[in-house]
Amino acid sequence: MTNRLVAITGATGFIGTHLCLHLLESGVNVRILARNPSAAKPLVDRGASLVAGDLDDSAALELLVADASTVIHAAGAVRGASQQAFDVVNVAGTASLLKAVGALTTPPRVLLVSSLAAREPTLSWYSHSKWQAEQLLRNETALDWMILRPPAVYGPGDQEMLPIFQWMARGLAPVPGMLSARTSLIHVDDLVAAIVACMDSAATRNQTLYACDGKDGGYSWRELAAIASSLWSRRIQLWRVPAWLLNTVAQVNLQLGKITGRAPMLTPAKLRELRHMNWVVDNEAITASTGWQPNIDLRQGLQTLGIREK
Repeated sequence: MTNRLVAITGATGFIGTHLCLHLLESGVNVRILARNPSAAKPLVDRGASLVAGDLDDSAALELLVADASTVIHAAGAVRGASQQAFDVVNVAGTASLLKAVGALTTPPRVLLVSSLAAREPTLSWYSHSKWQAEQLLRNETALDWMILRPPAVYGPGDQEMLPIFQWMARGLAPVPGMLSARTSLIHVDDLVAAIVACMDSAATRNQTLYACDGKDGGYSWRELAAIASSLWSRRIQLWRVPAWLLNTVAQVNLQLGKITGRAPMLTPAKLRELRHMNWVVDNEAITASTGWQPNIDLRQGLQTLGIREK
């Protein structure tokens, strides 16, 4: 792996940072795209080469992918107040990257870090944009590509799942939907290992694969609370947040986002994702293709978050 060049978008994000650091520590040549060079400085200091620019910068994208053996597309918008806000990054940005890759005489392999949300493209603006990005890649029949759809990802540096676990450490678990809803999870270090395994396996060509922590059937809210309760030695109360309250907050966020131009996280579209009953996957296909298996169960993963019992 040490002689190859891996080009990465989304390198300064939660998943991208962990991925870059792992590859750099493994001796891989890493080139990253970042619109904010100061945010990329920790990776540059560790040996990554920087291309300053964004997904709408064709010249930067050409520099990013030149001579790369693999392109890992991990950039993406996760919040916004309209379908267009997601599409401009997740769809148009993917199209621009694929244009740069396709212009090369010997195109590199392309690995898209998508989302399990793409399995349900009608649920939200985000899920539809991720599904559309996948479709763009599937239409590139001449390219060597693969798609990885992780479920909810957590670990050091995460800001989306962390508040849930912090509340649990205080003894309360706010539940946005049904208590019986089930979801799979994956620790970021396991996801990074899965990405590398897919990158190195010819058997993943033109496949859409899933990766999780191996918990059969995923987790219900009660199971999540039971594991956290055991770890932090305290009773955890499950609280179903009233639907009217969440609906009101989501609507207010949406209107404020349109007025201020700031991208909200909790919107009516996002609520449909959070209330979906089944976000469960298994590792059968990815293990068969790559041999990858997860190493971190939820209890071990929670211990990496640095949350102390309240």
